[in-house]
Amino acid sequence: MAKILIIGCGAIGTQLAQVLSAKGHKVTGLKRNPPKTDTGKINYFTADITASADLKDLPMDFDVLYFIVSPDGRNEGSYRAIYDSGLNNLLYKFSLAGSNPHWIFVSSTSVYGQSQGEWVDEDSIAQPENPSSQLIRQAEQKLIALDAGNIVVRFSGIYGPGREYLLKMARQTPAIQKNPPYFTNRIHQQDCIGVLVFLLERRLAGVALEQCYLASDDDLAPMWEIMSWLAEQLKCPPPIVKIVDKHCMMNKRCNNRRLKALGYQFHYPGYKDGYSELIK
Repeated sequence: MAKILIIGCGAIGTQLAQVLSAKGHKVTGLKRNPPKTDTGKINYFTADITASADLKDLPMDFDVLYFIVSPDGRNEGSYRAIYDSGLNNLLYKFSLAGSNPHWIFVSSTSVYGQSQGEWVDEDSIAQPENPSSQLIRQAEQKLIALDAGNIVVRFSGIYGPGREYLLKMARQTPAIQKNPPYFTNRIHQQDCIGVLVFLLERRLAGVALEQCYLASDDDLAPMWEIMSWLAEQLKCPPPIVKIVDKHCMMNKRCNNRRLKALGYQFHYPGYKDGYSELIK
């Protein structure tokens, strides 16, 4: 069993910690405001990674470190605080201690700048235009340069309980681009946890892993198709056709072949599987 540190215990990090603890791993969750009630087998360490002093007493003897952070806001400053300053604070702390845990870094498919509906995979060029995505990409590169054994996992749009943006959008009769198709990619948050557990178990089993995995479900689809289906299920008016935007940000199709070739099976392989359950 492994000694694991999870940096960032939001919904995904907390559920991941619970799953790993149930499997017998010793899990510590680093969180600015940990729960005050008894958390069972999960040990919490209170810290803000952007404040180096908070990390002074953090143990250094971890085998695996998950980095699953969320910025406070959707602005460059918030992303820089965690993906640059916060990450650097952690790397400096582990370097001083001579400790080198394996990192599993949760990234995003926003690191791809493709916008014309191209297919992308782990070997595609990742040169985003957005400053926030550029910071995520720089963090990826920093960790891979540190140790070729570190893993980057690029999640597409996460949905699930508490992440129901498209359901709210469908109820508002949105204007959606129909032609040319604007592709979207998604992954249910339960599969996010499943992928993170799966990669750890593959590593502990001695399987040789790649440096990067793109994690997105099997059913990439145009936004028009998804919104039309959701409106039908919700018994709402269908979307209206939007005037074509000449330059759509992040219009791409994500290929999950590498992850599936490794053996991962999605709990929710398509948007209809996941959203049908949410609607019920």
